[in-house]
Amino acid sequence: MDTTFDDFIRQLSQVRVAEDAFNLYAEGDPNNAVRRSNLQLYLQEMAKRRPRLLLFGEAPGYQGMRLTGLPFTSEYTLIHDRVGPDAPPIGLFGVERGYRATVERRRVRREPSGTIVWSTIARLDPLPLIWPAFPFHPFKAGNPWSNRPPRASELDLGEPFVRWVLDLFPVDVVVAVGNKAETILKRLGVPHRKVRHPSQGGKHDFVSGIDQIVQALNARSGAR
Repeated sequence: MDTTFDDFIRQLSQVRVAEDAFNLYAEGDPNNAVRRSNLQLYLQEMAKRRPRLLLFGEAPGYQGMRLTGLPFTSEYTLIHDRVGPDAPPIGLFGVERGYRATVERRRVRREPSGTIVWSTIARLDPLPLIWPAFPFHPFKAGNPWSNRPPRASELDLGEPFVRWVLDLFPVDVVVAVGNKAETILKRLGVPHRKVRHPSQGGKHDFVSGIDQIVQALNARSGAR
């Protein structure tokens, strides 16, 4: 087992968050243990693949990372290794590779933003790595199964893990997916590109933004 990722995940599990946020990796909950295991598998596999792109999202959504422990990844994608029944395999997830769903929800669901993201990046080789600016689930007070934007103080909590991921995965291009991610990357002085977050009608701009970045990256690589 990769001790570097062990330390990373252990530190995640020890962060204390606000009452209207959820640490999906915290000790003491067997569902969180499943998420820690999923994250370990994901990071180990992505390290083997040596990603050229690193996408920073904003925060876990209640239908995606909140359940699986993996950014923009629903339980459906985690278990079936695809974004929908007619979609091709991603070649990264699935129970045969050791990924597991929790028992928190009876029905295995898909997640809208995750469907857009994985439909866009699954065709790229190597696959981009994804990580959120705030790696814990922020929700509306009184409704744990909802989403809200992370606060500035929560971005502060996420910043050390953004730095850590940047150190663990040297990539050619860092991409901010949405405003919150861009806020941290600007604060850290990290050169980056920005694309629209895919939620709330942002699909077209997200897809075209990623396509432009990949085309520029490939052109630069071909000119070497």
